[in-house]
Amino acid sequence: MKMKSMVIGGVSAVGLTAILWASIGVSQNASPLASVIPYADESSVRLGEAVYNENCASCHGDELQGEPNWQTRKDTGRLPAPPHDETGHTWHHRDELLIAITKFGLAKLTNNPDYQTDMPIYDGVLEDQEILAALAYIKSKWPAEIQLRHDAMNEPSK
Repeated sequence: MKMKSMVIGGVSAVGLTAILWASIGVSQNASPLASVIPYADESSVRLGEAVYNENCASCHGDELQGEPNWQTRKDTGRLPAPPHDETGHTWHHRDELLIAITKFGLAKLTNNPDYQTDMPIYDGVLEDQEILAALAYIKSKWPAEIQLRHDAMNEPSK
């Protein structure tokens, strides 16, 4: 039964991401290669810095460093906020997943309403363009090598 829930959750996540991607309406020309996140667009990055500072920095840090001991659960059982710089795992995830996690949260994406996290859900709080801009700001801070690896991860399968 647990495997069935995981499969359904995965299918739900894929469906949500497809709907989200279609609804965002971002031009693929906004960023290099197949990246949806417009990290090379200066105006998006500037907006993203403001969105990040207002909504994300209090947990993920002014320098994207995350909370201390971010891989060890707190007494509450929840994980601390991970870093969004190159030392974290943010860049290990495709654009669509980063957008969906930010907008809908992990509980919805994994079809597990009992999943506990301190990460807010930004659906109805931030516009899609603001979510993209915050992610653009984050990605703009990664070293060029990491940006290129992340772009390659986002390329459609050939």
